[in-house]
Amino acid sequence: MVELEFEADVAGPAETVFDALVDLPGYGRWLSSSSAYAGTTEISPGPIAAGTTYVERSPSGTRHGTVTEFDRPSRVTFHQPMSMRPRLLGVIDIHVTYTLTATVAGTHVTRVVRLAMPWQLRLVQPLVLRQFDSESRRTMAALAAYTGSRPAA
Repeated sequence: MVELEFEADVAGPAETVFDALVDLPGYGRWLSSSSAYAGTTEISPGPIAAGTTYVERSPSGTRHGTVTEFDRPSRVTFHQPMSMRPRLLGVIDIHVTYTLTATVAGTHVTRVVRLAMPWQLRLVQPLVLRQFDSESRRTMAALAAYTGSRPAA
């Protein structure tokens, strides 16, 4: 398993940041689409909570996600196994955890992405990790901008 960690200082209070992260239908308000993220669809009915399911499609594959941890306003985890395209490339097991810590100026956000790669992707693992790194940085910058702040160095 590979672990990637990212941090940002966000101007908004933890409750506001948490609510943006779990507002799956509202991601388009702060996170534009990219080659790795086309949007979140097929969100299960009801309020977003542990057990909520959703789908994210991209040219690389489809993530069938579940909210596995929901502790407002401090922590949320998404489990997003990604079935690769073509299917013979296997499934990347993805866990994304956000931890929010209140600060004097707002909220410190830590994003940890844990990846388990199928053996079929071993040779291209550095390329795959670069894509996850780039998308995570883009997501953290968008979250910080949405709340009127800048990512931490």
